[in-house]
Amino acid sequence: MVASKRTLRGLQDIRTLSGMVDQAAIPYRAYMRLSCLEMERLRRGKERESAMHRIGNIDARFGEIEVEKAALLTSLGGHGSKRPSRASCVEEKPVLTKSGGGFKLRY
Repeated sequence: MVASKRTLRGLQDIRTLSGMVDQAAIPYRAYMRLSCLEMERLRRGKERESAMHRIGNIDARFGEIEVEKAALLTSLGGHGSKRPSRASCVEEKPVLTKSGGGFKLRY
């Protein structure tokens, strides 16, 4: 007797229409997507407000710096008109070491 050469089929071979449903047609998925978009919009709004607040703080500090700078220049009086050069303020003196492992700058 010859055994039949029939292919055995299992659960994976059953064809269904489950994957062919349009995901947007399912109402709860569309509402879930809308709620996710609204939450992201709220988060981005909070991030934007925080960034604008930080920018305001930075601008205020710039104003304070300018006021303080002007006060210092006026306190110097006539000395403020002549600005010392940067090279004369900082003298770099190289210090040589016996080990020869580079150089050091003394300020």
